Amino acid sequence: MTDFRSYFKGKRVTVVGLGLLGKRLGDIAFLAECGAEVLVTDFKSTEELAPSIEKLAKYKNIEYVLGEHRLEDFENCDFVLKGQGVPLDSPYIAHAREKGIPIEMDESLFVKLTPEVKIVGVTGTRGKSTVTVLIYEILKASGARVHLGGNIKGTAALPLLKEVKDGDIVVLELSSWQLQGFGEAKISPHISVFTNFMPDHMNYYKNDIKQYFSDKEHIYKFQKANDVLVLGSSMKGMVEAVKSKVINADVGSIPKNWKVKLKGGHNLENIACAVEVAKVLDVPEEITKKVVENFGAISGRLELVKNIRGVDIYNDTNSTTPDATMAALNSFSDKVILIMGGMDKGLDVKELEAVLPKNTKKVLLLPGSGSEKIKNSNIDLQKVSDLKEAVQEAMKQAKDGDVILFSPAFASFNMFKNEYDRGEKFMEIVKDLK
Repeated sequence: MTDFRSYFKGKRVTVVGLGLLGKRLGDIAFLAECGAEVLVTDFKSTEELAPSIEKLAKYKNIEYVLGEHRLEDFENCDFVLKGQGVPLDSPYIAHAREKGIPIEMDESLFVKLTPEVKIVGVTGTRGKSTVTVLIYEILKASGARVHLGGNIKGTAALPLLKEVKDGDIVVLELSSWQLQGFGEAKISPHISVFTNFMPDHMNYYKNDIKQYFSDKEHIYKFQKANDVLVLGSSMKGMVEAVKSKVINADVGSIPKNWKVKLKGGHNLENIACAVEVAKVLDVPEEITKKVVENFGAISGRLELVKNIRGVDIYNDTNSTTPDATMAALNSFSDKVILIMGGMDKGLDVKELEAVLPKNTKKVLLLPGSGSEKIKNSNIDLQKVSDLKEAVQEAMKQAKDGDVILFSPAFASFNMFKNEYDRGEKFMEIVKDLK
């Protein structure tokens, strides 16, 4: 293991993006604790970021430049720690490169500093959270020393350096943005999982799906011959120039006698990916079977949250694309009452529009630029002003045996801080139902 405290002590670090999710707070606090001189810069104002700044108030070696970025902050430092979603064409990152300043991201920096730790990385447009957590639970049940991190709510990568030991396993969920750091560092996980690939984040990638895939492919691009790449069932033929061993996950490999709790065919694909990783790591099948059979939906992903007066209510807030919402709808044999809508991500909604009349008995549509694209006259559609009104109207319409599904199909930023905030607000509203 690298002596991380010595590595960071005295280094001048420019951190791009403070945010309100908590992940960045953990990384920034860790750097400060290690004795780095940290400058945090964010386009958001001091007022907007007040909750995050308050949590870091005890650290005297953190400075802030908020409401703007300054070029000088990207040259007078030892490295830049770039947050998720920093524009691909950021002039500030380009300036740092011109000045020879290294660009780091938290997960990839963590991996660079833990050469004797086995890294399992999971990416994909859909299913990566479920696969990541399921792999983690299987390994934990097997008795392995295993840690969970990456694009999981509330988990910061760099503080994990205090916990891991040589020989441990770390399972990371990795978004396309986080994988930019792996591309920068020219590294890939030892065991990589690529669940599926569909259009997403086209507002960020400016409708360039090849660039989106280019970021995703860093999950395997720098693997070595003794590494492993597990591909979801829809990924056959989509990857090229793979140096590692390739395993194609197949739903058919899940024994028929396993009693799976997760709903939907897409979740069987997720399970198949996790099972293949368990095999690679020599987990006995009886342990994998027990964990899979007891594994329920993770928060915000087709999660059954309440049954009230015979009506099942599901929270699927993390379905932020039309494809994800279609997968959720296809998980039910009967028509559902759907709450959806939000901010456009530049994705085509035609297929979703086509299935809504077949899969829904009522659609309650939240405000947003994405919602405005839903125009199919065959849909029983009602526009609502906010989430509370949507839930109230859904309950008015629902009868014993019905399903209310909150699966937005769009981003959350027009009404909420992020999809997690949206899910929490939904849960609060549902909790008060009687």
